[in-house]
Amino acid sequence: MPDKTPVEAIQEALKAGSERGFKESVEVSINLKDIDLALPKNRVEEEVTLPKGRGKPIKVAVFGSQELVAKIKGVADLTVLADQMDEYFKDKRASRKRVASIDFFLAEAPLMPMIGKRLGPVLGPRGKMPRPIPPGSDPTSTIASLKKTVRVRNRGKRTFHVPLGTRDMSADDLAANLQSVLDRVVGKLERGRSNVASVYVKTSMGSAVRMW
Repeated sequence: MPDKTPVEAIQEALKAGSERGFKESVEVSINLKDIDLALPKNRVEEEVTLPKGRGKPIKVAVFGSQELVAKIKGVADLTVLADQMDEYFKDKRASRKRVASIDFFLAEAPLMPMIGKRLGPVLGPRGKMPRPIPPGSDPTSTIASLKKTVRVRNRGKRTFHVPLGTRDMSADDLAANLQSVLDRVVGKLERGRSNVASVYVKTSMGSAVRMW
């Protein structure tokens, strides 16, 4: 079976599933081979900024000072001051729910030890530990970039999935996002594409279409 180009695979995947009454996501499934995933260097854990965006709202929260919070008013989806952290996250069940509703976290660098100690057990296993930012900086551009970013994590498994966008995006835009993800993953692998057994693309409810 010959390889398909990203846009050919996306177009076929969109045709393979009928329209649904909700906004379906489009994702790529990557299957690895001939690689020792017990070695940390072979584990894939990347953040990829998709050139055409996610096709849906992505939420970013920031831990910071009054000065920082003032700069990002209306930009971040949630801001938490250092002296609010204990109160805001003291209820463990509510904490897990809040963390699940946020896609990415940022924090002023001096707060990272405190966050690691108090929130590490909640954020760490979910791959959501905050990205540190310098004190007094303006993270507006970083927040804008994160709203177009996906996490690529195989969690030590040979098969993993990465969202590319939503069904209402154009095939060309989804293909551009797919290419960005594949470029990053292949570039991370020890033997590049030789470590990829197969690549499939599908909508949430549609059939998988093989690209490689």
